[in-house]
Amino acid sequence: MLTIEHLSTSYKTMDGNVKTINDMNFEIYDNEIFGIAGESGCGKTTLLKTLYDIVQFPLQIDSGKVILSGEKNGKAFSYESGEIPNTWWNHISYVPQAAQSVLNPITRIKHQFLDSIPKNESKGETEEQVLERVKKYLEELSLSPDILEAFPFQLSGGMRQRVIIALATFMSPNVVLADEPTTALDVVVQRGILMLLMKLQKQFKNTLVLVSHDMGVHYQVTNRMGIMYSGSFVEMGKTEDIFETPIHPYTKMLVGALPRVGDKSQKVGIPGRPPALTNPPPGCRFAPRCPNATELCRQEVPTFREIKPGRFAACHNLKEEVD
Repeated sequence: MLTIEHLSTSYKTMDGNVKTINDMNFEIYDNEIFGIAGESGCGKTTLLKTLYDIVQFPLQIDSGKVILSGEKNGKAFSYESGEIPNTWWNHISYVPQAAQSVLNPITRIKHQFLDSIPKNESKGETEEQVLERVKKYLEELSLSPDILEAFPFQLSGGMRQRVIIALATFMSPNVVLADEPTTALDVVVQRGILMLLMKLQKQFKNTLVLVSHDMGVHYQVTNRMGIMYSGSFVEMGKTEDIFETPIHPYTKMLVGALPRVGDKSQKVGIPGRPPALTNPPPGCRFAPRCPNATELCRQEVPTFREIKPGRFAACHNLKEEVD
């Protein structure tokens, strides 16, 4: 569904280019919920923007590309970086971070639905007919059609988030990208949002890419996930496998720091802090914080490779896991 080939990106600054994504190669499959986790500043949002092809100054693609391909309504399609905006809403849609703030505050919700539908996808319908379809869809999502007459500021944060998700999924896109969809929401509303995303993915059998720094969210929702650190994936595999048998030292520390029911042991955070992207260390970028780092780790960048069937990791010290 999504193929990422040798993707590298950077931000242009007055002090030179700051590299954010480093030579990524991976695939996101059809009909799966794929999670992307990692500390703040590791490049999760930049990666999602590049997948959606929102590549605007100062962000730029230095090398590689993203390929969106699949089939919808019996017709095959394929788009590469630079072409993907031509199929926004239809084959791929995006729920941005702090999505509650992206709605036009002076436009009624109904007009924002109408504006999101390309004219060539309206099937010759009048605005009234399109709005009837929207109302039925909102009812399927347990949302009142009355919100179509409301302005965004008249809705709660959780309701605005549900409206954004409804907008993003109304045309049944093949891929939905969701960037921290539960940020700034209380626990009860967060659960409702996650249940809604899971319901829609199951209903449409599409692909959901979910970005969150909350490992608990990934454990509840995703089928497969990738762990990002300083612009690269350090581990990828089935979510249950990553939680049960983490391979990379960074993943082990993330999972080990999670609270567990009945576990009263003191949790230890990861020492140090992520490297500045303006001046990253040579070799493995996690080496300065890794208890197992060797001289090789500090000099040579490890290859992101398949360690076991379906399990990928980037680490020089994985002999035990391979055996």
